[in-house]
Amino acid sequence: MNYTYQDMAKMIDHSLLNPTLTVDDLERGIQLALEYDVASVCMMPYYLKRCAEALRGSRVNASTTIGFPHGGHTTAVKVAEARQALADGCQELDLVVNISKVLSGDWSYVRADVGAVIEAAHAAGQRVKVIFENCYLSDAQKIRLCEICGELRADWVKTSTGYGTGGATMEDLALMRRHSPDYVQVKAAGGVRDLDALLQVRALGVSRVGATRTAAMLDECKRRLIVSSAG
Repeated sequence: MNYTYQDMAKMIDHSLLNPTLTVDDLERGIQLALEYDVASVCMMPYYLKRCAEALRGSRVNASTTIGFPHGGHTTAVKVAEARQALADGCQELDLVVNISKVLSGDWSYVRADVGAVIEAAHAAGQRVKVIFENCYLSDAQKIRLCEICGELRADWVKTSTGYGTGGATMEDLALMRRHSPDYVQVKAAGGVRDLDALLQVRALGVSRVGATRTAAMLDECKRRLIVSSAG
């Protein structure tokens, strides 16, 4: 095995974004993330402050969404969301691009919109993942977004919200890795549901994955590592 449990666990952003999740569900999700020592919990914004408090002192980061899920908020609203999230203890912000403006080819707007949130987050010492929602985009549009995110020094480019018509594909992940600078990481969201898929995207250079099936993936990781060490 060319990986450790920590290698796999620290790829996972445990996603708690489904609008039907109750407060009890969210609390259980936070505890699961702590138990499995994942990279972060991606929490609905209204519960972020409580999430950040629960994670304090652990190695699990608090993350949330900005402009979610369609990206059509005004830039001022996205920046206000980001500042609120930062005040609530957010360490990683998952920002949705303005999909309408991407499809319209208004790249100056897209750059300014994304850049405003990155600037606010970086000024606070925190990081940003920029969500493209690739299921709606052409390869040329994905490549242009990678270039813009590189120029703005985004911390990650991310395939999708998980709430569009499609999620991460191997082709898109390879394209995003190929067209992003080394200092921009790649995150897959939507479709990585088992350990084999997690290993497959890792081999492409993906460093983070949004997941709801965290326990199943990491339990399988533990099982395989035990079997490997016994062998």
